[in-house]
Amino acid sequence: MNQPLAYVHPQAKIARNVVIEPFSTIHANVEIGSGTWIGSNVTIMEGARIGENCRIFPGAVISAIPQDLKFNDEETIVEIGNNVTIRECVTINRGTSDRHKTVIGDNCLIMAYCHIAHDCIVGNSCIFSNNSTLAGHVTIGNNVVLAGMVAVHQFASVGNHAFVTGGSLVRKDVPPFVKAAREPLSYVGINSIGLRRRGFSTEKIREIQDIYRILFQKNYNNSQAIEIIEAEMEATSERDEIMQFIKDSHRGIMKGYYNTN
Repeated sequence: MNQPLAYVHPQAKIARNVVIEPFSTIHANVEIGSGTWIGSNVTIMEGARIGENCRIFPGAVISAIPQDLKFNDEETIVEIGNNVTIRECVTINRGTSDRHKTVIGDNCLIMAYCHIAHDCIVGNSCIFSNNSTLAGHVTIGNNVVLAGMVAVHQFASVGNHAFVTGGSLVRKDVPPFVKAAREPLSYVGINSIGLRRRGFSTEKIREIQDIYRILFQKNYNNSQAIEIIEAEMEATSERDEIMQFIKDSHRGIMKGYYNTN
């Protein structure tokens, strides 16, 4: 149902039961899935691909061109999955020639005033609290929580099930299953509360803790820690995920926390 005071470009592909409130603007080359609600004063620009049953609140701007001087008007998109909530004044920019798209997975909650820059890939079931910002080319795994006012450096990665505390500057990669806090950003434990909520057993949580004790609390460098973990700990999907994340890291992973007082 489109309100008469909304503008929808005739070439936009809008499912029949999408609600578009007054004063919103939908450009050409936009696709919006069934059951989605677009609040007032939302701007959805060319290249947006929005899934089913999403909610986009007033003031959001989806699929504006990148804030990147290298952008040369190449054809790129923003992909937003199903059941995504995008709160007030969120901005999500479309991709560049690097990845050609910016992606938000299913079942995410992006709170007010967040910014997701060009070529970011965000997994499923993530929560970004107010004012959190992703620079370009950032990769975020599944079930990641960014507390308020987190700023993630370009090209950085955050692994599955990680939690980053409010006001953090993420300059290095954050591996899976951990809590990250303090300045500079450091390992402060595993995200045990989040893991329990998602069905991880006590034994599995202890296994992950043991891996990170070797990695962050035994004064080994990363190469030494990986060698010990792979030699001494049973191969599991969680162990292998952590090891692969560290091996694939381009910016290097954050360090363990050391009390310097």
